[in-house]
Amino acid sequence: MKITGSTGPRAAQGSAAARPQSGAGFSVAGPGGASAAASPAAASATSSASGVTNVSALMALQGVETATERRRRAIRRGGGLLDRLDELTLALLSGEAGEPALERLARGLREDRPEEREAGLSELLDQIDLRASVELAKAEMRRAAA
Repeated sequence: MKITGSTGPRAAQGSAAARPQSGAGFSVAGPGGASAAASPAAASATSSASGVTNVSALMALQGVETATERRRRAIRRGGGLLDRLDELTLALLSGEAGEPALERLARGLREDRPEEREAGLSELLDQIDLRASVELAKAEMRRAAA
């Protein structure tokens, strides 16, 4: 029985080229109905080379960051730094030293900052980075004085 397309199974026609020879096993018909007797290694090398090409092209596309993605990442980083600054403020107001909040703030500041071409956003992110750096410097001065 031969399955072709979406019409379902139908009986194969009496073509001798479509039927495998006894003891020949599975074979793939080549162009013009001739059986392709290419070695499995050659077929494997061809298909794996095209697979590698497709995967590398896909990986290259995933590595390309659009302006929108870069902007979102920059905003997420700035928002995270503001959250860490709020944690530090709450810790200091409650009378704690705020060491865990300072560590998270330092980690957030060390994160890679994407280059933003939008002038207003870039200035805002610069101000957030400056404020975080000032808080870290003030905490270091408190440690040195103690």
